[in-house]
Amino acid sequence: MSEPICEARADDAAAVIELWEACGLTRPWNDPRRDFALALDGATSTVLILRQGDILAGSVMVGFDGHRGWIYYLAVAPARRLHGHGRELMAAAEAWLRGRGAPKMQLMVRDGNAAALGFYAALGLERQDVVTLGKFLKD
Repeated sequence: MSEPICEARADDAAAVIELWEACGLTRPWNDPRRDFALALDGATSTVLILRQGDILAGSVMVGFDGHRGWIYYLAVAPARRLHGHGRELMAAAEAWLRGRGAPKMQLMVRDGNAAALGFYAALGLERQDVVTLGKFLKD
């Protein structure tokens, strides 16, 4: 049985990052420890987690930039997939954003990730007619 979804604490970092890595969400150019810490330290962001007893079943990072709500690192443990946990986490993220007055929720998905695109489409998210541009600000 799942426990209610709650906000992660600093001592959840290792388990959450291990989950992100198990789900293939980390990238060499992003430090997941830094991402986790920044989300918890920010006044307009957090990481929501779903536990089943002592097991971390899933997590999602959520933030509001004052204009849009953003979703990052939605992860469900591979052995716990296909039980609605991703939907539960997305509903919790949406409620968190609505509670802060976010008028829109969005996320980024790699173009070739058909499974994720299908999942989000089933939840009512639509492709947006935008191009994402980026620049690394590291020396």
